This record gives sequence, structure tokens and C-alpha cells, in this order.
Amino acid sequence: MDQFARLLPYVWRHRSKVYLSMFFALVVALLWAATLSMTFLVVKVLLQGQSLQSYLNSEIQSAEQEIIKREQELRELDQELAELAFSEASINAVPGAPKSKKEVKLLQQQDQRRRQLSVASHRFVAGQWIQRRMLGWIPEDQFNTYALILCVLVLATAIKGTAMFIQDMLVGSVVELSVMALRKDCFRHSLDLDYQTLSLRGTAALMSRFTNDINIASDGLNLLGGRIVREPLKAATCILAAFYVNWQLTALSLVCVPLMAVTFHRYGQLLKRASHHTMERMSRIYKSLEETFDGMKIVIAFNGARRHRLRFHHENKDYYRTSMKVVRIDALTSPTIELLLTVAVCFSLLPGAFLVLRHEDSIWGVKLAAGPLQIEDLSVLYVLLAGTLDPIRKLSSIYSRLKRSSAAIERVFEVLDWKPALKQALPIQLLPRHSQSIVFKKVYFKYASTEEVTERPDALTDVNLKIAAGEVVVVVGENGSGKSTLVNLLPRYYDPERGSVQIDGIDIRHVRLRDLRSQIGLVTQETLLFDDTIYDNIRYGKSDATHAEIHAAAEKAHVTQLFDQLPEGFETRVGPRGNRLSGGQRQRVALARALLRDPSILILDEATSAVDAQSESLIHQCLGDFVKGRTVFLITHSVTSQILEFATRVVVMEQGQLLATGSHEELLQSCPAYQRLYRAQTTGRSDDSLAEVRLNAPVTGSNVEASAAIDPPHVIKFAPTNGDVANHEPRRKAN
Repeated sequence: MDQFARLLPYVWRHRSKVYLSMFFALVVALLWAATLSMTFLVVKVLLQGQSLQSYLNSEIQSAEQEIIKREQELRELDQELAELAFSEASINAVPGAPKSKKEVKLLQQQDQRRRQLSVASHRFVAGQWIQRRMLGWIPEDQFNTYALILCVLVLATAIKGTAMFIQDMLVGSVVELSVMALRKDCFRHSLDLDYQTLSLRGTAALMSRFTNDINIASDGLNLLGGRIVREPLKAATCILAAFYVNWQLTALSLVCVPLMAVTFHRYGQLLKRASHHTMERMSRIYKSLEETFDGMKIVIAFNGARRHRLRFHHENKDYYRTSMKVVRIDALTSPTIELLLTVAVCFSLLPGAFLVLRHEDSIWGVKLAAGPLQIEDLSVLYVLLAGTLDPIRKLSSIYSRLKRSSAAIERVFEVLDWKPALKQALPIQLLPRHSQSIVFKKVYFKYASTEEVTERPDALTDVNLKIAAGEVVVVVGENGSGKSTLVNLLPRYYDPERGSVQIDGIDIRHVRLRDLRSQIGLVTQETLLFDDTIYDNIRYGKSDATHAEIHAAAEKAHVTQLFDQLPEGFETRVGPRGNRLSGGQRQRVALARALLRDPSILILDEATSAVDAQSESLIHQCLGDFVKGRTVFLITHSVTSQILEFATRVVVMEQGQLLATGSHEELLQSCPAYQRLYRAQTTGRSDDSLAEVRLNAPVTGSNVEASAAIDPPHVIKFAPTNGDVANHEPRRKAN
């Protein structure tokens, strides 16, 4: 119940509906006990052949006689007590002396007679009220009376059913509204988390919590507001009515309650643990489905269907095994509780049958009834106790669902308990539009580890780099060298473990994330578009952009050239992840999205790796005009002549360290790692080989213009080891 308590703030917002549903649940419970109590009337009419009028008259007369009898007994007791007090006072005149045993016994008898008189008086008053108000509506004929009882039973059942319907509707409304608010809070909190935290959890695990777990939690909340309220009330009203009939025998039926409580608790622990494991297995099924469908091209190309079928089969087998634990415990719960309930009922009915058949009111000297128990009283007691069995049996059957919901709620609230790794450092500083420099100062970074991988190597080690505003920096390196990791520190996908990243002298940890990211435009290698129109995908870069601004960004990125192939133009829907467009088309739309933002810092992470030569040429042509006045980070494996036309510096990364920085020509002469990277990309390509020869050749003839665009040769600045920031002023083209 601790987990359900965490849902209380969501439910409390709709407390008026909750109170109303509880009222209708109480109506259902009262009608449940009332309809069961009609057994008494049926037994009187059918089995004993007695009309209700004669029965009521006899009850009134019996109550009146008992009142007279108890009043007479009380007068006699008062007289005896007075005589006893007079005789004792004459013998022992000490005030405050303890009472004698006889006086104590007389006082106890007096108290008992007064209680009996009170019960008889209530019976007399109730009988007279029924006789005056209701007896005129009851026919004297036995069959007509029986028919009336059945009609009242049908009417009461109809009212009870209507009350149940209204209660279920109210509870359903509260549950759906509460779950909707919980789902929205989880989604909002997830969006506030940092990229690394979400990546560690995985999309499949998140999807499982947002769908399967929340649905199970919704089922439990529905039970908690519906049956968990209604069924105990039904059982309670039956027990109270049974206490009214005979409290001694009813108390005997409660001897098994502690044992049932222990059984429920033990089964509950086992169910919650097994349910938690079941939901974890469901997350793995989600993961298997996600990987299979996202990689369908590879699955088809490599005939991997059988492998994925086997994996899916194993995940389902694991889910089956954990689910069967829940099934076994659930299957044990209901018969165990039903057996204990039956034993409890027998504890009261067996002595009751003895009292009826032997015409006694006590067993072994223990008084179990006010007088000899009648058959109709025992019948009503049996029906009421049987009416208690049904609600408790229903509760035991839904106990497993309730425990599963508890485990699901725990997993859902784990999402709200996740803390973002990014912290807003104080004091908060304003970040004007970037105009000076970007500095990576003594940066160390290591990716967070998962349960499967306990320790990961450093992704960045002592990186020192200073970039002037307006530079176009090409970041190169082998896979895993840390080039993307370095640039991803700028939008704060994660923070360095040591060191700092500064923009215009301000540590970005002191800048609000919204302000920081509003100055950054990003185009990634795996271009992701949303299942919307081209227009809305471009507008995603700036939600308040005008139509003219969006059209201008589309023209700069050469998106409008696609409209001949896409008759619907801007209104063309791109499909899930943009799969209705080609790779080059997606890249152009993504570039337009970044251009619309008018960023002061532009990050291009392998932005042309998956496009054709024509699209790459158009993108580079667009970038050549757009990079002016902006600081650009261009992560690439392929340093082409088109990139070099507007690049001012090349940064070489290797094994998480800044290996060298300088111009393309300088690095070709002085950096072996860059030479290997560049020659590896140009091997087998004659045009690139010729370009390399031209770049390495003396400045003569046709390449005078190219040499004029380069500052005189100077020493390459490798990553310093003394902690200084590597600085390189941007080269400027000659007039």
C-alpha cells in the first residue's frame, strides 16, 4: 500500500468523485446485507407458515412481556440492594468500606437486567413503528407476502446494480484522469533528464514503463477504488448484521482472521517480487521488438529472421517462466483463503446447530445466546456469514492483480525518482550571443556505466582547446577517438567530470540550458525527422518562426528543389523517422531546421556521411554561405576539398586526447595520425589523389589563389601537456 500512497496526490485532485463513489459503495453494501437478511422473512413465510402480521404481533407482545418481566426483576433487585445496604450499615458503619460479594453479584445482575430491558424496549418500539407504518402494505396471504418479498428483492437488486454502475463510472473517471496526469508527469520528467541518463535506461525500458506498467498500475487503482472499497464494506455490513443476530457465534467465526492476514501478507510478498521480475522480462520483449523492427533492413539483408525469432522465443520463454510464478501463487491464494473462510463459518454454525437442535442457550457453561436459538435466526446467521464469504473470495481473487499493480507503480515512480546528472550551477549567468571564444579547459570525461558494464575507459583525457568566434573547425579522428563526445559537451548532453567548457569566458554550467541551447544548431549523422510535414519539421528549429523565415531557410538548404518530386510541397508528410524521404532529402530538411534557428554555434556531426554527391555538394554550398559569422564544428571522417574551402582549422582526436590542431596543409606535413586518416580516405580515388598532390605541390601557376588563402606556414600546436589551452587564430582569406 506504500506504493499506492504515492498515487494519492493524483487521486486527491478528484476527491469529490472519490467521496461520491464511496457513498454509492456504502449503498451497495447496505443493500447487499439487506437482501441477504430477507432470508429471515422467507423462512418465516415458507417454512413456518406464519404470516408477517402474526409474527410481528407476537414479537411486540413478547417484547412487552419481557419489558414487564425485566422491570419487575429490577424492582426486586433494587429492594434487595436497599435491604442489604441497610443491614450492612448497621453492622459496619465505616464509610467507604468495600462491597460484599453478594452486593457485587446483585449489582452485576442489575446491570444485566437493564441491558436486557433496553434491548426489549428497542424491539417493542421498532415493532410498533413497523406495525403502524409498514404493516398496512403487507398482504396477509402467505403467497402474496412471498411474492411481495421477491419484488422487493428484485427492486433492491436493481438499485444495488445502479449504484454499482455509478460507482464504477466514477472510479473509472478518477483512475483515467489520475493515470493521465501520472503519465504526463513521467513524460515531462523524462524530458528534463539528461541525454546520458535516458540512454542508459534505454528506449525499450522507458516504453515498457509508459505503456505496460502504467496500464497495470491503472488496473490496480481501478480495483482499489472499486472492489477494494465495495467488497470490504459488503463483508462489514454482513458481519455487523450477524453480530446483531448473535454476537457470540459471530465472534467465533473470526478466529481464523489472524491466520488469513498472515497468509495474505506472505503471498503478497511473493506476488510482488514475481510481478517485478515479470515486468522486467516484458521490458526485454519490448527491446527485442524495437531492435528487430528498427533494423529490419539488416535483418532481411543478412537473413537474420531466424536469429531474431529465436531471441524473441527465448525472451517469451523467460516471460512465461516468471509469469507462471505469479499464476502459481495466485492459484494458491483463492482456495487457501476460501478454505480458511469455510472453517471460520463452521466455527459458528456448528455450535449454532447444537443450540437449535438441543434447545439450549449455552455449551459447557458458556452462554452463546440470550435464549434458545431459533431455526430462523440460525438461517439468517448462515446466510449473512455466507454473504461475507463472497466479498472476501473476490478480494482474494484480485489480490494478485493488486500486487502486480503495486510492483508496476513502483517501476513507474522510479522514472520520477531518476535524478538528472546535469546540475544548474550557481550563480546563474546570462549568456549574450556568442562573439568571442569557446574554450575546453582540462576536460576529462567518462561515460556512465551500466549494470552489464561496470567500468568504462575515459572518453576524453585532459583536452585543452581554444576556438575563436567565427572559426570553422573540422574535428577528425578514428572511431572512438572522442570527437563526437568532445563536441557533445557544448549543448550539455553531459558535463565533464573535471575541467570546464566556456563560451565567451562563461562556464556553461552557470547558464540556463534553454539559453545555452538556443544558440546552438545541430545536424546529426542519423538524421531524425518527426512524423509530420516538411514545414513543421523545419519549424521545429524555431517554433515562432514566420512563414517567410521558414521558406527562406528551406531555400538556403535547397529543400525547395525537392518540391518537383514532392507534389504536396511543404505539406508533404515525411513518415516515421522521415522514412518517406531519401537520406539526402532528410539531411537537407534537417539542415534547414538548424539554419532557421540562426545559431551562433553550428554542430555538424557527419552531416553528409549518408548522402549522394549531389546532395553533399548542395549542403556544402549552403554551408559556405551560412558559416560566415558563426562558430562551426564539423565532425567528419572525410576531409574533402569542398570542406577545406571554408574550414579554418582541423582538430585531430585520438584515444580521447587532442593530438594536434592546425591547418590541413600543416597537419599533412607534421601529424602522422592525420596523414594516415587522409591517405586512407584518398586511397583508390584518383581525383582525390591528384588533389592531395596539388595540395602538397609547390605554389605555382594555377594554385596561387589557393596559396594566397593560407597564412604563411607555422608550427603545428599539439595538445599541450602543461594544462595550457591550445589556441589557434583563424586564417583569413586574402582580399
